[in-house]
Amino acid sequence: MAAAATSKSKRRPARARPQKGRSASGEPEEDATSLREQLRLLYFGRSLTAHRFRLALLVFDIVTILFIVGTSFIDRPSWLEWVDLLFGAVILIDFCARLYISEHPWREFTHPSTWADVVAIFSFLAPVAGEGLGFLRILRTLRLLHTYQLMARLRADSPFFRRNEEIITASVNLGVFLFIMTGVVYETQRWQNPEIANYVDALYFTISALTTTGFGDITLEGSAGKIISVLIMIFGVTLFLRLLQTLLRPHKVRFACPDCGLQRHEVDAVHCKACGKLLNIPDEGQF
Repeated sequence: MAAAATSKSKRRPARARPQKGRSASGEPEEDATSLREQLRLLYFGRSLTAHRFRLALLVFDIVTILFIVGTSFIDRPSWLEWVDLLFGAVILIDFCARLYISEHPWREFTHPSTWADVVAIFSFLAPVAGEGLGFLRILRTLRLLHTYQLMARLRADSPFFRRNEEIITASVNLGVFLFIMTGVVYETQRWQNPEIANYVDALYFTISALTTTGFGDITLEGSAGKIISVLIMIFGVTLFLRLLQTLLRPHKVRFACPDCGLQRHEVDAVHCKACGKLLNIPDEGQF
């Protein structure tokens, strides 16, 4: 009995367990189910809910672009101002959420897409300015440029995207350039050029200039119009040829050789054609 009492007396007192929601020092700690953590899981998680959430954001981007294009064909009634406010509010919420979950919020402003969102939010939430800010809305489409986070998620989530990454990227580059330049032509010419009445006219001119067809039935007025035409021809032809290159050359996969660093290999390659290193290219069992 005495030995038992002695052993009990020598036992160290149990350390007090920290209260829920507080660290061992007594300071509040961030709960794993906090709003910030939940938002991070939605934007960067791999759950089914996260995939659906990011898909909804992509669909919203597409709907926004269709809204910008569609409203160019009609006179702007008063109810469109309320729709502008609705789009602006959703974009603002998404913008604030991404800043909130970012580890370095100020670094986000080094990305062009962040400033495009700022301009788009300002244009959508300022309907009282009428069409004066209409040109700014076209910058909203920059979110569909190289949204590197989206590309990274698609690369990780979609085997189809990984197999056709170069073709998809080249197509997106050309499509976004075509759409943005169409918006530039429309917003800069519709007030002074009777031949540019809507987006169809602007799209028709942009494609004819990009392909260097040059029918001549629609021309841009002024020095600014000539500069825009030159930019469309130079950059548009480059992007178009890049797309043709990815479509016509043999399909290869991207996998860095551990020895020489060669990135592109044949689909069924076993050894690196540059150094002979044995490769272990992952695939989904389709080749």
